[in-house]
Parts: sequence; structure tokens; C-alpha cells
Amino acid sequence: MKLILFRHGLTAANERRLYCGSTDLPLSENGRRELRALRASGVLPALDGMRVITSGARRCEETLRELYGAVPFEVEPDLREVDFGRFEMRAYGELKNDPEYLAWIAGDNEANVPPGGESGEQMKRRVLAAFERIVCDGRPAAVFTHGGVIAAFMESVFPWEGKNRYQWQPEPGRGYVIDTWEKTYRKI
Repeated sequence: MKLILFRHGLTAANERRLYCGSTDLPLSENGRRELRALRASGVLPALDGMRVITSGARRCEETLRELYGAVPFEVEPDLREVDFGRFEMRAYGELKNDPEYLAWIAGDNEANVPPGGESGEQMKRRVLAAFERIVCDGRPAAVFTHGGVIAAFMESVFPWEGKNRYQWQPEPGRGYVIDTWEKTYRKI
């Protein structure tokens, strides 16, 4: 089965290097410009005959429209980004002396839960369950989602590559084309 994963385009939070997971932001002007250039480049895979799915976040749906126009899609809310809780929409610079923040980033940052949020492990379980439903459906699918979501999936499906979540996270507007049966992929 063919699975295409797209990370949403740039947002103001990405540009300002803020923790942004659950906040429903639009694309920034830079993000829109980059996506239009990507669309014009001719490198995008066709979505013909594919089930199209978003996380339901505005930035993901805007990415779909910028890249492919008005395409019908479904929403799978379990493909949303990790919830950073109290650290949402804040930058390292303003958090670096916060004892709760320091406790969260110390040790096993995948297992640690930010106050009022969810851990990387909790997000990964939610995301992998959603991808299992998508793959078990049997139809080729294009998914417009978030960097952490894509990275969690890729890390799980391609463990022999030895990459961590940050190494798997694609650039905004980019992603992967995956053959789930052959266990192969290529970057977009």
C-alpha cells in the first residue's frame, strides 16, 4: 500500500521556534510562499485515487489546499501533534529557568509529561493506532499532518535505520512516500 505523509508548511510558531502542538495556527506568509514554490516545482506525487486525510488542524488543511487545491478529505483527530501543555506557544528562552520545564526536558524526554500536556510516548501510541486504522483500510492514502506525528510513525516503521524522532522529522511542507508492504520510502 502506498502512503504519502506531508508535514504542514511553516507557521509563525515554527518561525519563532515556539513549542506548538495543540494550538490551531494558520500557515505564515513564508509558509504559503514555500508551498506554492513546491507545487510549481512539479515534484509532488499525484493523489489520484488516494484517500486524503488531515489531522484537522488549520495548518494541515491549508497545506493540502496550497499544494493540491480543493481536494475532498477526511479528518483523523488522532493524527494531531503532541500537546505541550503549559509550555505550548512558548520558547526555550522564556522557559529555560522554569523548574517544571527543566524537569520535563531532563532524562527521558519521551516519557516525561509536560504539565497539562502529553508525553512523546502517549502521542506515539495515539498516532500509531490512527495509522494502523489507515493502513488496515487497504486504500492508498495521503496524510497531511505534523512533524512529530510523521517522525513517530517513521521511527516505528523503520527502526533498523537507527534514526531518532528528530532525524525523521521532515522540513515543513515535505514528507515521505512510503510503500508499506515493501517497507521502503523516499523523501518528498
